[in-house]
Amino acid sequence: MDKLIYVDNSATTPVSARALEAMLPYFTECFGNPSSVYSYGREAKKALEASRQTVAQAIGAFNNEVFFTSGGTEGDNWIIHSVCEQNIKKGKHIISTQIEHSAVLHTLDKLKTQGYEITLLAPDTAGLISAEQLTAALREDTVLVSIMAANNVMGTLLPIQALCHVAHERNVLFHTDAVQALAHIPINVRDLGVDFLTLSGHKFHGPKGVGALFARIPLVPVPFIHGGGQEKGRRSGTENVAAIVGMAAALEEGVRLLDEQRERLIPLRDKLIAGVLQIPGAHLTGDPVQRLPGLASFVFDGLEGQNLIMHLDEAGICASAGSACSAGGKDAPHVLIAMGYTEKLARGALRLSLSLYNTEQEIDYILDRLPGLVGSLRTKGR
Repeated sequence: MDKLIYVDNSATTPVSARALEAMLPYFTECFGNPSSVYSYGREAKKALEASRQTVAQAIGAFNNEVFFTSGGTEGDNWIIHSVCEQNIKKGKHIISTQIEHSAVLHTLDKLKTQGYEITLLAPDTAGLISAEQLTAALREDTVLVSIMAANNVMGTLLPIQALCHVAHERNVLFHTDAVQALAHIPINVRDLGVDFLTLSGHKFHGPKGVGALFARIPLVPVPFIHGGGQEKGRRSGTENVAAIVGMAAALEEGVRLLDEQRERLIPLRDKLIAGVLQIPGAHLTGDPVQRLPGLASFVFDGLEGQNLIMHLDEAGICASAGSACSAGGKDAPHVLIAMGYTEKLARGALRLSLSLYNTEQEIDYILDRLPGLVGSLRTKGR
C-alpha cells in the first residue's frame, strides 16, 4: 500500500471535511466569546445554540437537555457524581458492569473511598449483560445504573432499552455511555428511555476535546466545573465554539449516513472476520451478531498483542489491542478477562475498527499480511 492503513477508529477518527469546513470560521472571523453581548459574541452564541439543537435532534432530545463537555470522560464523571450528590438520602449503591470504560470504572473506584457500594455485573462470553442480572442486583438503596451502549474493546451492543426498563421499574436512574455507539448505530434517548447519555465528538469524525451530556428533563446535573456560569450555570468555562460546531456537523453527517455506513462496513467487517479466523489459533471476541458494524476483535493463541501491533505498524497498518486509554500497557484488556478469557490469551488481543474511509483493498492487504506476521511472531515465541 502507498499509504498507512488506519483501522483504529474506535480510538479516534479523522475529522471529516464537513466538520472541518464548519469549524474554520470560528477560528478566524467568528472568534467571539459567546458570553459577550456585542455582535461577535452574539454570533458565537447563535452558533453554539444552533449546534445544541443539532445534537439534540440527532439523539431525540430537547435543546435544554444537552450540555457541552470536553468529552466522554468528563460526561461520565459529571453525571455519576451528580446523581450521587442529589440522591445521597436514598442510598449509596451503584450498579455498573465489569466491561465499562475506565472513565466509569475509575470514577466508581473513587466513590468506594467515600463509602459507596459498587456492584459490577459480569458479562457472558459474548460480552452481554441480561435484564435478569440487573433485576437481581437492584436494591432499595440503588441510586444509579450505568451501563455502556457498545463496548469499546470487543464491540458488543448492550440491550440498553431492556436494561433501562428494569431499572425504571424499581425507580432507579439509568445512564449509558454511548461514546462508541453514537453515529454508528441508531440512538434515540426517548426510545431507549435513558435518563442520561454521554457522547464524544472524536468518535464520529468530529474534533477531539469536545462532547456532550444528555440529561432528561426534569433531571438537571449539579454544577461540576465552577466559574462564570456557562451551560445554564451547570458547566462553567468559555465554550469551545469551533469544536462544538465541528462536533455537531460531524454528528449530523454521521446520523444522515447511518444506513450507508452499515451497508458498506458490515460486509467489510465480516470479510475481515472470516479472513482472520482462517489463521490457526485465532478467536473472535464479542457477540458475532450484536456488534458494532465496523468493529472486529480477536485473540490469538500464543501471541503477545502489543508485539503484533508494533509489527502491523511496521507493515503500514495502524491497529490496537483494545482501549486507546490504556494503550502501551502490559496488562491484558480488563474486558476480555471479565468475559472469561485467561490473561495469557487476552494478552493476544487485536482490535480492528473501520470507518467509511476504509476500502476493500485495505482489507485485502491486512488479510494478506496478518497471517505471516502472526506466524512469524509465534515462531520467535513472542
